[in-house]
Amino acid sequence: MKFAWIMAEGMEWDKKKGFITTALESGIDHVVDFTDVDNIKKLGNITLISDMEGSDIVLVGRNGEGDSTLSLMENLIESKDLSAVRRLKRKGKKVAAYVEISSKNHEKLASLLGKEADYLILLGKDWKVIPLENIIAELQKEDVKLIAAVSDYEEAKLALETLEYGTDGVLLCPTDLSQIKKVAELVEKIESENYQLKAATVTRVEQVGSGDRVCVDTCSMMSIGEGMLIGSYSKGLFLVHSESTESEYVASRPFRVNAGPVHAYIMTPNNKTKYLSEIETGDEVLTVDKDGKSKSAIVGRVKIEKRPLMLVEAEYEGITLKTLLQNAETIKLVKEDGTPTSVAEIKVGDKIMVYLDPDARHFGMAIEESIIEK
Repeated sequence: MKFAWIMAEGMEWDKKKGFITTALESGIDHVVDFTDVDNIKKLGNITLISDMEGSDIVLVGRNGEGDSTLSLMENLIESKDLSAVRRLKRKGKKVAAYVEISSKNHEKLASLLGKEADYLILLGKDWKVIPLENIIAELQKEDVKLIAAVSDYEEAKLALETLEYGTDGVLLCPTDLSQIKKVAELVEKIESENYQLKAATVTRVEQVGSGDRVCVDTCSMMSIGEGMLIGSYSKGLFLVHSESTESEYVASRPFRVNAGPVHAYIMTPNNKTKYLSEIETGDEVLTVDKDGKSKSAIVGRVKIEKRPLMLVEAEYEGITLKTLLQNAETIKLVKEDGTPTSVAEIKVGDKIMVYLDPDARHFGMAIEESIIEK
C-alpha cells in the first residue's frame, strides 16, 4: 500500500498544529517530529516517528547527522547509523533510517540500512537525478518500506508513480496547507488501483474438454507472484500467474499470461474489465502481484488457440467463483503464501488468491446491480 507521512519541523506550534490537524483530516496519521512530541500526541490517534526510543517508530540519522559526511567505502560497514538500527531492532523496536543522498557512498549506505530497518527515508537535493531507481532495485526483495522526502505534490507524484516501481510512501515536508490535501488525494487515487485479494478454498477441479484459449503477451516483464485477474464471473476473478517460472517443459516467458478461454473477463485499468476475446495489440491490461498491487501493461500480442481446458471452482465466505484454464503444467494460480501452483497439481482444499468485486458489470463498467452468474 502506498502511504504518506508528514513532518512540520521548524514551525512555531500554532502553525505546526494546523498542518498536522489538516494532515489528520486528510487521512495522514504518521507524523515525524522532534520538538513537540507531547503536544502532537494530544491531537489524535497519531503514529509518532522521532529519535526517542519511546516513539512508535524510532528514527535514526535525523537532520543529516550520523553518517552524512561519509566519504570512504570502508566507513559504511562501521556506520553509526547502521549500528544504531541493529541495536534498536534487537530491542524489538520499529525503526526508520534516514539518509540524505549526496554521493554514491550514501546510496550504498541506504542500501545497507534498507536491509536492516523497517522504513528507509531518502532525501535528495535534486529529485530528477537522485538514484531512487538504483535503491528500489537493490531493495525490492527486502522487507523494508521506502519513503521519499518531498516538499510538494509534484515531487510526491514523481516518487510514487513515475519510476518503474515507485517508493512505498512519501514524507511530506510542506510549506502550505494545500499541498497536504493534494498529496493525500494522490495517495488515495493510487490506492484505488490496489486490489484486496482473498484466499479462496478450491472446491472443484475437473477437465471439461477443449475450447479457444487466449495467451496475453505484454510489453512488460512480470516476476514471481505476479499475473493478471481473470475469471468467468464478473463478481470475482482469479489471480492467474505469469509464465515467469522455469519449467522442464518450456523456457520461462515472464511477459506472458496464459489467461483462459475467449469468454473470460480480464481486469484492465480504472477498475474496468474486458472479455479476453476483445484484447488486442496496443491495449492496456493490469498486471497484479500477490499483494494486490497493480501496474498497467501494454499488450504486445494475443494468441488464440484451441486447447484442452480445466474447470477450477473456489469458494470464499459463501461466494462461489469459477474459471476455465488450459490444462497444462505451465498454467498456474497463486497460493495463499504468494507462490505459484500449477493447475496440474491443484486439488480440492487448496487456498488460491482471488479478487471479489462488490459491484456487477455492464459493458465492463462496475455498477450497483444484482446479477446472478452460474
